[in-house]
Amino acid sequence: MTDNRTDEHTANKLAVAAGLQNVFSSDIAKLNESVSSIYADDVTVNAFHPVNELEGAKDVADALWRPLRIAFPNMERRDQIVVAGSYEGKDFVCAMTFLQGVMREPWLDVPPTHEIVSLRCCEIHEVADSRIVESHVLIDTLDFLRQAGFWPIAPSLGTEAPWAGPMTGDGVLHACDFDRGQKALKLVKAMHAGLGKFDGKDLKSMDHARYWEPGFMWYGPSGIGTSKGLSGFEAHHQIPFLRAFPDRRLNVHVANICDGDYVVTGGWPSVIGTHSGPDWLGLGPTGREVHFRVMDFYRVSAGFIAENWVPIDIADVLRQLGVDVFARVRHFAGKPREQL
Repeated sequence: MTDNRTDEHTANKLAVAAGLQNVFSSDIAKLNESVSSIYADDVTVNAFHPVNELEGAKDVADALWRPLRIAFPNMERRDQIVVAGSYEGKDFVCAMTFLQGVMREPWLDVPPTHEIVSLRCCEIHEVADSRIVESHVLIDTLDFLRQAGFWPIAPSLGTEAPWAGPMTGDGVLHACDFDRGQKALKLVKAMHAGLGKFDGKDLKSMDHARYWEPGFMWYGPSGIGTSKGLSGFEAHHQIPFLRAFPDRRLNVHVANICDGDYVVTGGWPSVIGTHSGPDWLGLGPTGREVHFRVMDFYRVSAGFIAENWVPIDIADVLRQLGVDVFARVRHFAGKPREQL
């Protein structure tokens, strides 16, 4: 199958990547101008907690990017993966990037560290006429808290460490490769279908070994952590999650994008489940229904998934479970709650 709009997807990729770089490299006094040059005036942005939903380019500038630019005045955007394609008649550009700089002012009520902080940031942008008309943005705020010296929950089962970019170093390419991407997308969709075959008793019922490279890297969100290989992935993430949310179900994706060896999927929420099982993130069962904001960035190699970066809005999940991590941070920073 050939996508005869490959040139348009390539142009979108270049426009969005350059426009978002400009948001960080331009003079902060011209931030509204740089934001308006890449975001539509009536753009909708679905962001991480506690930023959440934003409407309009001015709101995006003032509530999303300006606080970061002020807190990290020398922040750089370091793209690791940029892919483009179409889904259900809409055009998308997706990016996995690191926002890196020295923290000079507070952000999210966290005092400045005056040290380098590297924020994991993953994005799914719907594009029309070379501008972003809707966006989903996940910054790993729990990992930010970890770097700032605050840890408000139980220790992670996986390894808390900086994410690496693709081992192949080819995550940012100028041209789009739709035909090759279709093979990668077919593999990822088959793996997703395998999740639905879980019989509730034995992980082998999902037959997942057939989809993953034996030593694959699974880069999980802070609070869950990173693991290597199927046994690590099962022990650190899959088993605890299935036990905690036995009725979990997939929701509608906002995008399924393929480009060369890369696939990006995501939902808002992507997964819904009832927190009814044993210990997860150090919390006993609450009986609450939880909506998970999730994205998945996959790299496929030789017919197997070799790397998977998985941003999840853990701070928002904890909020739904009754834990306000930012209130805890304010307490640790000398601003405890003073009223019931």
